[in-house]
Amino acid sequence: MNIIKKNNTSSLSILTIAGVYPYKQKKNEKYMNDNQIIHFKKILYAWKKQINKKIKNTLLYSNNKFNNLPDMIDRAVQEEEFSLELKNQYRENKTIIKIERTLIKIKNENFGYCELCNTEIGIKRLEAKPTASLCIDCQSLSEIKNKQRIKLSF
Repeated sequence: MNIIKKNNTSSLSILTIAGVYPYKQKKNEKYMNDNQIIHFKKILYAWKKQINKKIKNTLLYSNNKFNNLPDMIDRAVQEEEFSLELKNQYRENKTIIKIERTLIKIKNENFGYCELCNTEIGIKRLEAKPTASLCIDCQSLSEIKNKQRIKLSF
């Protein structure tokens, strides 16, 4: 029986996949200069390529693996594995959409800035989550508001 692991791509593995090291900011260096943009483009394109490869492999695996098993328990296990694969693929597709949106932001020269308050998101935060669109303060406020909405809905 195969065990399907949840996609937990850490920021370090994203950098490793891209073949880059954490960005070393120079003193008095302009935020989101050409070198930083190139750095993040490498990360985003490599991450997208890795996800697409994983999706392709999942589809190939699913097509070759899924067959009618006579034993009901084996069939149930296989269907559950397939369901988990589809959920992972859905998450990965959402990540690709976020990557593509981020690449558009780079093209439009508004990458690296918070969508709410327009402050710098920060190099380290963007390396941890290259698709981040909010600074840490706005992200924290957003999460608090979401928790409050959830509590009020019960």
